[in-house]
Amino acid sequence: MKRWLLICLTLMVSIMGMAQEADFLKAVSRYRTANSASAVCTRIVHKKALAKNQTSTGTLTMHKPSQVVISVNGGKDALIMNGSNFTMKLNGRSFKTSSTTNAQFTTFQKVFEAILTGGKNGVNVDNLPGTSVKRLGNLVVINIVPMAQGGAKMKHQLFTSFSMTIDERTSALKTLRMNQKQGNYVEYIFTNFRF
Repeated sequence: MKRWLLICLTLMVSIMGMAQEADFLKAVSRYRTANSASAVCTRIVHKKALAKNQTSTGTLTMHKPSQVVISVNGGKDALIMNGSNFTMKLNGRSFKTSSTTNAQFTTFQKVFEAILTGGKNGVNVDNLPGTSVKRLGNLVVINIVPMAQGGAKMKHQLFTSFSMTIDERTSALKTLRMNQKQGNYVEYIFTNFRF
């Protein structure tokens, strides 16, 4: 009886994983034929210690297979992914890292590449370490908790987790939120999304 219960539970988890991956693939289907996408961007910087959020505007541009540029404040602030290379610009100063040396961005890169290729990069997003996919109405939500080698949570990192939402009907990237310690976060909201 116990063995039968274990088999049933394993089968249910497997079916749920396939459904979540199917939701993701449906949400990113438009990227399969599109080489680029763009949107208007609003960035919200939330610091728990401050009474008011900082808000700024800019643009999002994405190009196959793995280039993402979010630029705000006339380019003084930016988040750039170019393959495995990441650049963060804050007030005109650039900070660089790579997903090959900084595990915090490894899964983040794989998820964005899965989005930009419409799921054709062979990565099952829901099976990536620290990643979950769920559907909320017409949105597909992808949550990423960066993991160190062996699946342990990372101790010293700038971001504690990432969250993205994609409109399942239009394939538009709607939000990207990068959570920090102590309830602080940076959230990008995308509108006028175009392929």
